[in-house]
Amino acid sequence: MPLISVRTLGSTFRSGGWQQGKLLYRWLWGSFAVLVLGCSALAAWLFMLSGDLPDVTALSRYQHQQPLRIYTQDGVEIGQFGVEHRYFVPIEQIPLLLQKALLAVEDTRFRDHPGIDARGVARALVANLRHSRSQGASTITQQVARNFYLTSRKDYERKLREMLLALKIEQQLTKDQILELYMNQIYLGQSVYGFEAASKTYFGKSMNQLSVAECAMLAGLPQNPSHANPIANFERARKRQLVVLERMRFTQAISAEEYQAAKAEPLQLQRITAPPTYAQHIVEMVRQAVHAQYGEQAYTRGLKVTTALHSTDQQVAHQVLRKGLIDFEKHQPYRGPEAQEDLPSDVAATDQAVTQALAHHNDDDDLRVALVTQASPHALVATLASGEVVVVTANGLKTVQGALAPNATKALKIQRGSVIRVQRTDNQWSVAQWPLAQGALVAIDPQSGHVRALIGGFDFDRNQFNHAEKAWRRAGSSFSPFLYSAALEQGVMPSTYINDAPLTLNSTSTNPGKWEPQNTDGQFDGPLTMRQAFARAKNLVSIRLVQMMGVQAAQQWTQRFGFTADRHPNNLTLALGSGSTTPMQLAGAYAVLANGGYKVNLVLITKVSDTQNQVLFEIGNPKPTAEQRVIPERNAFITNSLLQGAAQSGTAALALASVHRTDLYGQAGAAADTPDTWFAGFQPSLLAVVWMGVDTPRTPDPDKLQGNLSGSVWINFMKQVLQNVPEQRLEPPKGVSQVGGDWIYSERAKGDYVMRLGFDEAPKSSIDPNDSINYPPLTTEYPSAQSSEPLKAQP
Repeated sequence: MPLISVRTLGSTFRSGGWQQGKLLYRWLWGSFAVLVLGCSALAAWLFMLSGDLPDVTALSRYQHQQPLRIYTQDGVEIGQFGVEHRYFVPIEQIPLLLQKALLAVEDTRFRDHPGIDARGVARALVANLRHSRSQGASTITQQVARNFYLTSRKDYERKLREMLLALKIEQQLTKDQILELYMNQIYLGQSVYGFEAASKTYFGKSMNQLSVAECAMLAGLPQNPSHANPIANFERARKRQLVVLERMRFTQAISAEEYQAAKAEPLQLQRITAPPTYAQHIVEMVRQAVHAQYGEQAYTRGLKVTTALHSTDQQVAHQVLRKGLIDFEKHQPYRGPEAQEDLPSDVAATDQAVTQALAHHNDDDDLRVALVTQASPHALVATLASGEVVVVTANGLKTVQGALAPNATKALKIQRGSVIRVQRTDNQWSVAQWPLAQGALVAIDPQSGHVRALIGGFDFDRNQFNHAEKAWRRAGSSFSPFLYSAALEQGVMPSTYINDAPLTLNSTSTNPGKWEPQNTDGQFDGPLTMRQAFARAKNLVSIRLVQMMGVQAAQQWTQRFGFTADRHPNNLTLALGSGSTTPMQLAGAYAVLANGGYKVNLVLITKVSDTQNQVLFEIGNPKPTAEQRVIPERNAFITNSLLQGAAQSGTAALALASVHRTDLYGQAGAAADTPDTWFAGFQPSLLAVVWMGVDTPRTPDPDKLQGNLSGSVWINFMKQVLQNVPEQRLEPPKGVSQVGGDWIYSERAKGDYVMRLGFDEAPKSSIDPNDSINYPPLTTEYPSAQSSEPLKAQP
């Protein structure tokens, strides 16, 4: 509306232009009425919008959606589950430098304005009139209002609601509370929310360790987090960082010297993509357990779960098991390349097309995926997924000479475009292949049952099946300690002579058909003491012991150790370990021997707490109670003496001697007609079980997996983990005596005691079972590891 003075209006009337003045007068009042009506309508609209605003008082007690986090006993984070990757950090713990960096670029007058920055709004209006591209003027308070209550669409109504909400929030919350909400809630790219999560994702460290340059990089992310973060587009993120540094210098958050130093500082980006302790299988076990307890809230409440895992033990377990499987695979025939890519002849080894061809092939830390660009019997040139070009010669080609021969079959031939695996050892590259065999390792504290390490397979990404928990496998001679423990209660002592001679069993209701069992070494050694027979894993002696006790009585005793009745046969093949167990179950059974006769539950989770560090669940590290005793202490002691003898003079004695300890107790296991190999044993403070085999009984040849394969992994694990642990001998309990250099129950030591089995008819004594149990016959179905799959982790 044009501005007209009263003098001008009066002169118009005096000059005779009455009609003209009247029209002008009406126009002025009409315009004024329109203005009043417009303002009234705007006021009514604003009043209506303000009345429809949500209640913001809840912001003062807002609980951020935080993921489930899983830690080792020593505080190392090994897993995280949840829709949003975030950490909540109180404002007083957020570095002041990072706060200043953010305010310098996002809201310079944050501490002074009432929620709306009038100068910023005016500047944005002028800029929008001059340019068609809109420019925002949202304060941090407005952004909080938008993030918590509004959509991101751009229209005037949403903008007005945002301003009104900002004013309302400022009345309810302090500036620090608003800034705390913002810095913990804002999305900053790569599925992370809040500055602490961004700091760990992009730089691999906490906020309080950030430099000026790193603070500026993070402070620049809110403008375009998805496409201008340093991982998605480093150049765009770098340009934004320089803008932030300039603003920090302008607002005097940093000095001129700090500004120049930050501009010149090279940024070391780190993105942690896998748990450093390689604990994916146990993390998945914990996730399932917590989800069963808390439902979907497990992924949003910010629960912190502490496991019994020791990070160092877990890393060692991962390394030794993978090394054992990779080393075994080196002695297997080469099966050919994993795939064949169409590689044009004019593409060089360093060409980007080579690395792009590997994009859909999974890489591995040890077995690197590579694309062959040149191949001959004498040298092989290949490019890794990282773009590095490697040359394999001489010894590195020994295992694949047949695949490099001109007459190699199509499936076997290594040629240009072949996708293979290579491994670097001793500064030399060699061609390798992905193992067919699988493995598992479980290590526990036998006193408490706390699981210190657990590996469920060679590679979680390729096969999520947890062999440690779910692979039911024939135990072989690793089951024999529990049968010998039962025999002790029948009066069979370590010095008892038992005849290792051929045995022919005729058809009975529990043993159908004629059966002539054999020893694994193919020999019959005649009279052996119980100790000698145990160390040599003599099948015929074990059968005679079970025959003497009775199958059901032997089964009843082994159930005291936690074995499942329906997984074991109701016939004499029980003596050969033909029943099935899992590595975890076998570890729990050996713990009964290691702790002196107590049945302890395996413990994965020791504590669960919430975001306020309030403990929701906790289990301590108590000693076993009298109610947990399942076998006499003296029985465990003498059985352990048999295990110690096997470790010192049995099949694994030569390898165990390399550990240079006298406090190791263990037994190898290998079941007939299966590819399974076991080693189970302990030092009084640490127990470990290793299983190695294949998911289906096809290849490799079962005989090639026998021997000390699992024993070698067990030894390498114990050697490293027990490096600084002093030796600890098991003290003899009451009720045992030494006679003739061997242990015996004290009541058997009175007078001359000699017992011989297998020379005449076996005694008819048996263990008196507490309950009558019906046992099914032995099943010939081989338990497959592929019969079931665990739940997959959520994002």
